[in-house]
Amino acid sequence: MRTIRKADFITPSLAAASLGPVMLDVVGTQLDAEDIRRIRHPHTGGVILFARNYTNRKQLTALTAAIHAVRPGVLIAVDHEGGRVQRFKTDGFTKLPAMRALGALWERDVLQATNVATAVGYILAAELRACGVDLSFTPALDLDHGESGVIGDRAFHRDARVVTLLAKSLNHGLLLAGMANCGKHFPGHGFVQADSHVAIPVDERPLKAILDEDAAPYDWLGMSLSAVMPAHVIYPKVDKHPAGFSKKWLSMLRNKMGFEGVIFSDDLSMEGASVAGSVLEGANAALKAGCDMVLICNAPDKADQLLAGLKSGSTIAARAIAARSAARVAALAPAGAALDWQGLQQDARYQAALRLLQLL
Repeated sequence: MRTIRKADFITPSLAAASLGPVMLDVVGTQLDAEDIRRIRHPHTGGVILFARNYTNRKQLTALTAAIHAVRPGVLIAVDHEGGRVQRFKTDGFTKLPAMRALGALWERDVLQATNVATAVGYILAAELRACGVDLSFTPALDLDHGESGVIGDRAFHRDARVVTLLAKSLNHGLLLAGMANCGKHFPGHGFVQADSHVAIPVDERPLKAILDEDAAPYDWLGMSLSAVMPAHVIYPKVDKHPAGFSKKWLSMLRNKMGFEGVIFSDDLSMEGASVAGSVLEGANAALKAGCDMVLICNAPDKADQLLAGLKSGSTIAARAIAARSAARVAALAPAGAALDWQGLQQDARYQAALRLLQLL
């Protein structure tokens, strides 16, 4: 049995016309009046969910339905990678492995590792879509240099080639369930120790070293990447600005690597974004550098400041850029109708994917 949501009938072109450049969160497990006001704001184009927004599957499905009803076409996203970054873990959600487990399987059996990675991607996306979530910010493409505590076992492997092939397999699984992907954290967060949630990481390596290793998966994955999230890391040998606020880095992503998808900023309330100034200054800097959508999380007052302070394009060129960004974001909408939870449990492909997961 398939559950078809109202949003499934909205074409990308119609949704794009109403999507703004801000993704924000909601306070609790159901919408209050302030949440509704923010979601309906013209600058809002996405909603990101966290563990605090989850009690059980029934509640989550009701929440996502309410969000889509308030703003048809709005993109509902979550950080749901597996391992320690998995927002929904109870009431039937599969406990997904950290990506390092797939890298370890690669060392034992390359082909089986790619097969299991596809299964992980399918389970991840199918379960989220059954509850009305449109996108997960995954996979992490950072290399496991053994330096970063915040990345750690979220990385597939130390070798950029292995990261690329496992990520491509995981992305295939997402696609089989109708979900897009988002590679992060461009051009790479794995080399630095500092956590950009609470500090301002600095990577002192020259451009060639970064491009040859950490940024290579973005180049090799090419058109199979739907979206990219830059790192709140400064690479001073390249630019004084963190990658998400750097026209140099984002131009390389677009022009050198030919990336045509959505560029999301990381959360503007993180410490790593503070170098850009206030949340409004950071949003303007990120959008000017080339981001299509900016995230503001865990700070409703700052979200209000951002929504109130952002200005719509005043020139034809600015409006064209905004329209192009909105169309890119709208293109991330899930493909096709999702299986509901009961139907998913009976789905042969889902059952096969769960069996493959036992190989880890």
